[in-house]
Amino acid sequence: MELVPARQLALNLMAEHGLSWNFRWDRAKKRAGQTNFTTRTITLSKHLTQLCTEEQVRHTILHEIAHALVGHGHGHGPVWQAKAKELGTSPRRCTGPDFPVADAPWQGTCSAGHVHARYRRPKRPLSCGRCSRTFSEKHLLTWNYVPSTKQTKKQAAEETEVPQDTLF
Repeated sequence: MELVPARQLALNLMAEHGLSWNFRWDRAKKRAGQTNFTTRTITLSKHLTQLCTEEQVRHTILHEIAHALVGHGHGHGPVWQAKAKELGTSPRRCTGPDFPVADAPWQGTCSAGHVHARYRRPKRPLSCGRCSRTFSEKHLLTWNYVPSTKQTKKQAAEETEVPQDTLF
């Protein structure tokens, strides 16, 4: 969804539900939204919002509004779940296998072909956690910068799966 209509949707839904909090964008890449009780601010991930449908953005906004309305300390418990249902959204996580992911541009590959993704270039040598539970020079990761493409978590997982017959 485009950012300008998403911002307007957030402001409209916040007003509709009597929430006079601030709205801001953040740079999160793994979570869709956040409620900050200290600053009375709801934030949405700029990166993920651009990859989401209007329905996914609406669900995320209502999810965060429910947190704001029930107050700090309820997490995703029964009080929050009741409020989420009252607002007309599902009382569950916004993200999941069919939710878009912001591609991690740094892809590390080990000698066995396992792929690991990072949003920032690693500053120190890393080894494959699938090949060895402790650091192992034998399983060092080789890092490459890969331009991003839009995909869901499920698609990303399918792309990085290594066929069983190539493991041995």
